[in-house]
Amino acid sequence: MLFKEYDIIVVGAGHAGCEAAAAAAHLGDRVLLITMDLRLFASMSCNPAMGGIAKGQIVREIDALGGLAGVVSDKTMIQFRMLNRSKGPAMWSPRCQSDKMMFSAEWRSQLEKVEGLDFWQDHVDGLLFEGDRICGVHAFMGGDIHAKAVILTNGTFLNGLIHIGEMHFSGGRIGEASSHGISEQLKENGFEVKRLKTGTPMRIYGRTIDFSKLVEQPGDDEVTGFSYLDIPKISHQRSCYIARTSTKVHDILRKGFQYSPMFTGRIQGVGPRYCPSIEDKIERFADKDSHQLFVEPEGWTTQEYYLNGFSSSLPQEIQYEALQAIEGFENAKIFRPGYAIEYDYFPPEQLHHSLETRLIHGLFFAGQINGTTGYEEAGCQGLMAGINAHLMLHDEAPLVLSRSEAYIGVLIDDLITKGVDEPYRMFTSRAEYRILLRQDNADTRLTERSYRLGLATEERFQRCLSKKAKVAEIVDYLNNTSVTPEVVNAFLAAHDTSPIAQKAKLGYILLRPQLGLFDMIHALPFLSERYDLSQPFMRECVQEAEILIKYDGYITKEYDLAEKLNRLDYVKLPADFDFHSLTSLSYEAREKLNRYRPTTLGQASRISGISPADISVLAIFLGR
Repeated sequence: MLFKEYDIIVVGAGHAGCEAAAAAAHLGDRVLLITMDLRLFASMSCNPAMGGIAKGQIVREIDALGGLAGVVSDKTMIQFRMLNRSKGPAMWSPRCQSDKMMFSAEWRSQLEKVEGLDFWQDHVDGLLFEGDRICGVHAFMGGDIHAKAVILTNGTFLNGLIHIGEMHFSGGRIGEASSHGISEQLKENGFEVKRLKTGTPMRIYGRTIDFSKLVEQPGDDEVTGFSYLDIPKISHQRSCYIARTSTKVHDILRKGFQYSPMFTGRIQGVGPRYCPSIEDKIERFADKDSHQLFVEPEGWTTQEYYLNGFSSSLPQEIQYEALQAIEGFENAKIFRPGYAIEYDYFPPEQLHHSLETRLIHGLFFAGQINGTTGYEEAGCQGLMAGINAHLMLHDEAPLVLSRSEAYIGVLIDDLITKGVDEPYRMFTSRAEYRILLRQDNADTRLTERSYRLGLATEERFQRCLSKKAKVAEIVDYLNNTSVTPEVVNAFLAAHDTSPIAQKAKLGYILLRPQLGLFDMIHALPFLSERYDLSQPFMRECVQEAEILIKYDGYITKEYDLAEKLNRLDYVKLPADFDFHSLTSLSYEAREKLNRYRPTTLGQASRISGISPADISVLAIFLGR
């Protein structure tokens, strides 16, 4: 026998597959990770970056739960920036540029250290069933491989079709074969299958770019990174650059519209609204003469650059002509053209909140197969699928994060209760409790829960406890320590805020918008002696303490609102209830409730088209 029976088989080694395999194996399961290419773990198919608005919060949540995305990102970053610093802390979002090749190599290194995790390079072309249960997969070379649970993380590979102008060919990524057989088999087993589309820009030879004509975008002076572990931070960074299109560029691109597979209807899948191709932007925003582009290096040593914002499926000669019309790219050469890819996905309302499918017990979906886009969205689904596959095998309740606990909870709840009609991307605006779901407090929100499951390490848990204690101590000290005018008025004058006339608590003074706690500690000797800001851990604790003091009223109000609305999630709905029998419900409500099968009143309330009146009818029926 080439293979023993495994507890869990993970199909695909993208961002979702890597997190799923690592989580399940760390929890003690025997796991087999099957991928078509063992050189490309967590490949950065699109831009060489992790994090960003709302996405950075997800990476920190993955790290807080014991996942590996934050660790790998910190070890392989070439630039770091905290986005939205000019806004409130709920909007602060970490982002890094990564060394693309190092990122994949580091993922492999991390995975090869995990006990109980095996690897197999092959193409999975079928699944094995025993009635309504999964019992393994069929691989092209390996044959039947048995397992108690299977996690599918196939990304864009399921019947992937690549488009460049009038040219189209099969592929999961350019230069890599697509996967066939699984979609067809699942469709025969009652699953709904649909198509989505995404795209990627051309890659450019950096030596042929005139960077003197571009606007440099350096990294932050302070690199905080993603992981809560003490990983050494980079001492120098590579810059990104900003370029712009023009009416001349747009006119050149319009010449190719008649050959565009998007406009001619050859692409059937729906593309991402929030990350559109350049031709889509020109068509949708016809009043704009220019669009911003970001020129991003793909590594420390390579001269390959990614042109963020210039995704295209136009003929390659049109792409190239338009590129050379951009200032700074007059003599540019490219490594490969941009392309669009359409692929199969399974509408996610076919899943439980654990990411297990409703139709087949033991079969889990994670990543783009669920209609999402982005490395971070995929990674967090993989992590949750790996955790919940393990819990299912041990007859334990699944880990389901609420919308007030994590962006991960928002994402999965959105997928299950609202479905997708375009590639789903996370934004801070999707979270109704985003002041609770900040990037700075992901560990204090989530690490203890993961530690109790056995995933987060003792080191993570002890660090989290230390942080909670230190933050609480700082908040208590500031709120209960008074200063006299003689001590603090010079500091207040230096920051253009009015002096105090009598003793006042430090916490009360800190509420002034002109003041920051870091500045206060630097200026007041008794504080600088107490809190050593040269230590990264202390800086982290001081920053969170300042947020808790300054935004205390808002945080309390949001906690109260979340608690009130979360009560609906404790009201269970019968699993086999026929909603069509409740004629007091609107027809739309009956149709959607029977389709999505919510398990609680809270989930039902978040389904699009379900009105407050419908929720009242359900509540009355349940005797509430």
